[in-house]
Amino acid sequence: METVGTPDVLCHQNMDQMLQKRGWWRNHEDNMRTLFLLFLGQVLSFGMAMMSFTASLVAAEGVDAPLTLSFFSYLALTLVYGSIMLYRSKKLLVPWYWYVLLGFVDVHGNYLVNKAYEFSSITSVTILDCWTIAWVILLTWIFLGTKYSWWQFFGVAICLAGLGLVLLSDAHEGGEGGSKPLLGDVLVVAGTIFFALSNVGEEFCVKKKDRVEVVAMIGLFGMLLSAIEIVVLERKILESVTWSSEIMTAFAGYAASSFMFYTLVPFVLKMGGSTLFNLSLLTSNMWAVAIIIFFYKQKVDWLYFLAFAVVVVGIAIYSKTKKDHESIPTIQDADHNPAYLLLDEENSDTRNDTAVSS
Repeated sequence: METVGTPDVLCHQNMDQMLQKRGWWRNHEDNMRTLFLLFLGQVLSFGMAMMSFTASLVAAEGVDAPLTLSFFSYLALTLVYGSIMLYRSKKLLVPWYWYVLLGFVDVHGNYLVNKAYEFSSITSVTILDCWTIAWVILLTWIFLGTKYSWWQFFGVAICLAGLGLVLLSDAHEGGEGGSKPLLGDVLVVAGTIFFALSNVGEEFCVKKKDRVEVVAMIGLFGMLLSAIEIVVLERKILESVTWSSEIMTAFAGYAASSFMFYTLVPFVLKMGGSTLFNLSLLTSNMWAVAIIIFFYKQKVDWLYFLAFAVVVVGIAIYSKTKKDHESIPTIQDADHNPAYLLLDEENSDTRNDTAVSS
């Protein structure tokens, strides 16, 4: 009886060791994936801060052309990723009219936010741009079925409370927030609604279809829509602009930083979703404050620092209560012991082998 039971015991011990090794490797992969996401998020955050910086430079030079500013970004995306699409010679995986809608909301989100730089400060714009998080959570909850815990909602509410402090700061008489800070704040919040629609729509597309196609089509239709509206709204403004090296450098800097931003966005949306994407961008406020202090030589209202501290607390609560990944199903033996982990790749291979043998 002992010789019969020994192989079973050894088998279970080997299985336990294998499960422990796989569990360690899976935790290692999850940690590396999280670190990679954090890295990409910070690169995006830096890109967004550079976009804000260059857009504020254009506004400071007296050029009221937010559509033209975005046009060169969409043009660069179209030339690069559109060429890849032509080389592939494949049919669109998503109907073209959906990309028209994505291009529309993205163009007007950029328009409203870039327009706000004429009336409000760079710090106010970058902090209030985080209102996108609230709209994204609402849209993903309704349309994508994303589940959030009450603690996550509480964390987001704290973030929004911190952003509300920015409104109080801009409402102060004599504050250094621009010519019409409250108008600029309203434009930013309105722009975040369009950004949220764009983020959620792009998240759905990149998770279901091809990333290159999504970026190429957003660039193409964004370029076409921007060109049409430029003729109607900004043609006379562009004719009166004296194109100096500073203005052209600012336009080129915005195009380069936004190209990097749009290139990396699909990766973060696919790996982490719209909410994590927008939470990662909250650190762009820190870059904005650094720009204010070191480049513009301006003083920052103390409420901005308080607002950022409150936002950080909200992010910490949201991240701490973030739901874990779904548990991986296991196959059990007759004694209800886990035989092995059923991974997606193994499951697909099993289905293929079964189909071949049948």
